[in-house]
Amino acid sequence: MGILDNRVAIITGAGGGLGAAHAKVFAAEGCAVVVNDINRDAAQKVVDEIKAAGGKAIVNTSDITNYADSENAEKEAIAAFGDLHIVLNNAAINRDRMFASMSEAEWDAIMAVHLKGHFCISSHAVHYWRDQSKAGKPVDARIINTTSGAGLQGSVGQSNYAAAKAGIAALTLNQAAELGRYGITANAIAPAARTGMTTAVESMATRMAAPTDGSFDYWAPENVSSLLAWLGSAESAHITGRIFEAEGGKISIADGWRTTAGVDKGARWAPAEVGTAMKELLAKEVPAQKVYGT
Repeated sequence: MGILDNRVAIITGAGGGLGAAHAKVFAAEGCAVVVNDINRDAAQKVVDEIKAAGGKAIVNTSDITNYADSENAEKEAIAAFGDLHIVLNNAAINRDRMFASMSEAEWDAIMAVHLKGHFCISSHAVHYWRDQSKAGKPVDARIINTTSGAGLQGSVGQSNYAAAKAGIAALTLNQAAELGRYGITANAIAPAARTGMTTAVESMATRMAAPTDGSFDYWAPENVSSLLAWLGSAESAHITGRIFEAEGGKISIADGWRTTAGVDKGARWAPAEVGTAMKELLAKEVPAQKVYGT
């Protein structure tokens, strides 16, 4: 028995890295998993490993950036397993570049995979769940998005990625506010783990290397997957609109933008007066976390 027994999930970008870890952990907890990846061989390898361990999974190669094609992920989940309960948006790419040198293609590629990719399958799933809710069927559904510390506080050399991940965090808040009436929760995770993307730089690969002495593998992607499996379960129905961070054995909530008390003159500020207000505002300010790389 697992916490995801009798539940069905689509996990995007699940042919490797965090997505593959998520798929295996979900399956080990009893979930039937649609392993989505444009690399069919990679997705099939994950499905084979899940089945060899006694789990249930199928391959789906829908392009998450193509709205029409992405609907096939939902259709195949329902055809194979009879229902759908969870969409875990994990697929990601990097096109790192300093802003002054960034090309339009590098910007557009990140927006397509991250922002549009988070929209497409979720949109089709929401239509399915909304129809169930309107027909009087109880719905206990989950959207789990993947943001990043880069999106929460910025990252030098990653303005495209940071902007997309910030957009995903805001999208999550909107989804939670709008979709609760249909029995759908929406949460996001900012993970820190050892993947092909994070270890592409030699210094990061060295820092995140798995221990050889049998001690706790701090950077193992499965550490993050445990939180997501719980968020996908029936136990998490009361949790929505949260942005979580997961790293090693630590789980935390990212505390978002908040409006401060401010300085109120009660009338229009003359431009020359704004400097005085600014001094007072800055004196009371709790500084934001530093941008990564500064």
